[in-house]
Amino acid sequence: MVGAGIPPVGTPAGMRKINQRAVLDLLRRGGPATRPQVAKDTGLSKPTVSQALLALESAGLARATGHTSTGTGRSAVLYEADPTAGYVLGVDIGREHLRVAVSDLGGTVVARRDARNTARSGSALVAAVGKLAGEIVAEAVLTAADIVVRVLGSPGVADPAKRCFRHAPNLPGWGRAGLLDDLEAALGPDLMVENDANLTAVGEGESGAARGASVFGCITIGTGVGMGLMVDGRVFRGATGAAGEIGYLPYGRMRSADEPGEPPARGHLEEATAAQSVVRGARELGLGTAKSAREVFRLAREGDELAQRAVEAEADRLAYTVASVAAVIDPELIVLGGGVGTAADLLLEPIDRALRAFTPLVPTVVQGELGDDAVLAGAISVGLRAAEGLVFERRS
Repeated sequence: MVGAGIPPVGTPAGMRKINQRAVLDLLRRGGPATRPQVAKDTGLSKPTVSQALLALESAGLARATGHTSTGTGRSAVLYEADPTAGYVLGVDIGREHLRVAVSDLGGTVVARRDARNTARSGSALVAAVGKLAGEIVAEAVLTAADIVVRVLGSPGVADPAKRCFRHAPNLPGWGRAGLLDDLEAALGPDLMVENDANLTAVGEGESGAARGASVFGCITIGTGVGMGLMVDGRVFRGATGAAGEIGYLPYGRMRSADEPGEPPARGHLEEATAAQSVVRGARELGLGTAKSAREVFRLAREGDELAQRAVEAEADRLAYTVASVAAVIDPELIVLGGGVGTAADLLLEPIDRALRAFTPLVPTVVQGELGDDAVLAGAISVGLRAAEGLVFERRS
């Protein structure tokens, strides 16, 4: 059934819409072009292109951006998709940080703010995120109406029935029913939520270390452990959205069924490989001054033997992680991200050595290129794809 306000495809009005979208998509993908160039690349007639460009200009979706000279010296107008036709809000929520950015439709970040996450309840975190987002939109000299799509990246898996996040033990209150409704009320309509590791994978695949890779995993190690899995350019989520929750992989000695006590809130592998495990391992080796994984890595680079042994132990645990993933999905590439991923210069060689010692399945392991920007880059990329269609339908 044709949606309200959308002309049927076979009608003249419907064909005009199709032609306008074809011209706009060409400008978005190929950059500024003249009318003859657009006609050549789309296969549309020059009069059709002229009509489409006029309609797109009137709707604020395209604009003249200068002139170029042809071989005969005649000047031709260059047109481009208007990046100010709408904006995307990206939000990255972590246990220790909050990051918010606003991008125009051309992918240019026009405002960005990073802050520490000091909230210790779900309600407080929702309020903090809403306040930060409002400030960054105002800083960009925009209003909430200018934001077409909002994309939020968070640990855990969104539960559409209970409207909350599952598997996010590091964010207190994040599993409360109705939390997603509160987030939408704080951030605005058209809110898209996604696992942060998935967004990291999107970012690294489009503009980072995994460019050109068809099947790859992005393992993020920080306060927690997660993985985003991309297959042929798409995020693989599994049956319930929990694909990539590798923190729950069994590791080391498991509690038997007849032992008392509940299973750990955090997964076995997460307990063994997350940033705090680096500190714990260093202290067990006798490096009592270690207070953070970053400090252990710094000492290892400076030649401290105990710190280097702690790094080697972390590399062995990560090699187990990579081997487990490789045996299931056979990726061509594994990208290390998150805080621990920043120590790839120390970890990559021992990870590769350990992998080759116990498995024939050895994918290439590389450091992520986007660092702290990875989740936001993925969020904005996802938001832009959604916003392009929404802006066209609303304005054309």
